[in-house]
Amino acid sequence: MRLIRPGFTARRGGSARRSPSPVLAVAAVTAVLALTATACGPDEEKAASEPSSSATGPSSDGGITVPDDLKNRLKQHGIDLDQWKNGEWKNWDKDTWLREAKDFVNPIIEGLWDGDRMRDADKAPEQPVDNDISGDVGVTDPTPVPVRAVGVRTPLHDAAPESGKLFFDSPEGSMVCSATVVQDPAHPGKSNLVWTAGHCVHAGKKGGWYRNIAFVPSYNNTGLSIDELRKNPPKERIAPYGVWWGSWAQTSQQWIDQGASVGGLGAPYDFAVLHVTPEKGSDGKSLEETVGSALPVDFNAPAVPKIAAMTATGFPAAPPYDGQKLYRCQDKPGRLSLTEDDPTMYRIGCSMTGGSSGGGWVATGQDGKPALVSNTSIGPVTAGWLAGPRLGKEAKGVYDAVSKKYANE
Repeated sequence: MRLIRPGFTARRGGSARRSPSPVLAVAAVTAVLALTATACGPDEEKAASEPSSSATGPSSDGGITVPDDLKNRLKQHGIDLDQWKNGEWKNWDKDTWLREAKDFVNPIIEGLWDGDRMRDADKAPEQPVDNDISGDVGVTDPTPVPVRAVGVRTPLHDAAPESGKLFFDSPEGSMVCSATVVQDPAHPGKSNLVWTAGHCVHAGKKGGWYRNIAFVPSYNNTGLSIDELRKNPPKERIAPYGVWWGSWAQTSQQWIDQGASVGGLGAPYDFAVLHVTPEKGSDGKSLEETVGSALPVDFNAPAVPKIAAMTATGFPAAPPYDGQKLYRCQDKPGRLSLTEDDPTMYRIGCSMTGGSSGGGWVATGQDGKPALVSNTSIGPVTAGWLAGPRLGKEAKGVYDAVSKKYANE
C-alpha cells in the first residue's frame, strides 16, 4: 500500500501540536501508509530549468515586482534573490531549506514550468504500504471495494473548471499533485485561493517548504496523449488559463510537526491553502474570474452515514496512469481511524494513484449544494482506496488565515 503524496507540503495554522500516540507507531508498522505523490529523479530534471526571468508577483500596471518583505525574508536566511533565480533554489542543504510556517517564500521564476518540464514531472516514488490496516484503532469501516477511476470528459474546463494540477520542486526532483480553486470569503467572486494537501507544499517533520510551487488550472485541457505532448504543442494547449504561482502557502502545524511520507503520520491534518498570482503579471482578473468558477468549502459536512456519495478528482501519475489526464472516482464514503486521538478520516474506493494527492473531494454540503469537503491524502500502493481528512476547526483556521492575509488587496 502506498500513500499517494507528490511532494510533501508543510502547513501553517490550525490548533496546537498533538504528539503522535504509541498507537500510531504500531499502525505505521502494521500498515505503512505512503503519501500519494509523483516525482522525477534529480537526474531527470531538465537542464533547461535555468529560467529567463523571475519575479514574485504582478504590480498594478501588469509588470513584475519583488516585494521587499520577500527579499528581507530571504536575506534573513542568507539567500540572495538573484542567485536563487539562477539556480540556488536547487540547494537543499538544511540551512537553506526553509521550514517554519512564517518562512514560506516562492519567488516566481518565469518560464521555469514550460511544457516539457510539466509533462515530465510525473514519476511516482515507490513507497510500499500494506493494504491491511485491521490493526488500526478507533472507528474504521471495512475496506471499500475498489472503484475504477473514470476520465473526465474534455475540454476539462467545461466539466471541472475548478480542478488543476500542482507542480513543485523537492530534493528528489520535480513533483506533482492535484488542487482545486476554492471561494475566498474576503473576495466573493474574485478568489485567488487554491486547496490542496499539506504534503504537496511541505515535507513535514523531516523537511521544509517545497519550492517553485505553481498551479495550472485545466492542465492539458483537451486531453492530449503523452505522445502528442512530446511534440511540443503550444503552451496555451497545456496551460490554457496560465501558470499561477503560490504567493503564500499555509498548512496545519500538525502536518509540519508530524507529517511523514509513510505510516500515515499527520494525515488527518493533511490539507493546505495557497494564495496564487499569475506568472506573467495580472490583467486585473482573479483566478476565479479567469477559470469562471470556485468551489465553496464546507467545514461541517454531514456525518458519513448521511453522505450518499463523494467524488474525488485528480491527475494520477503512477502506473497505469501517466499524469497527463484528469480522472475522478465516486463512492459512498466510509470511516478510517489511524490513531485513537486523531480525527477520523473519510475513505472511498478508488483506483487513482500517486499524483492525485491534494485533489478535491466534493459532496453535498450543509446547504444542499456541492462543496469541497476533503482532499486526497493517502492510499495504498495497490490503488484500491483513497483517504482524506475531515475538514474541521484546524482546516478552517488555515483557510481563514490565508483569506485574511490578502483581504485588503
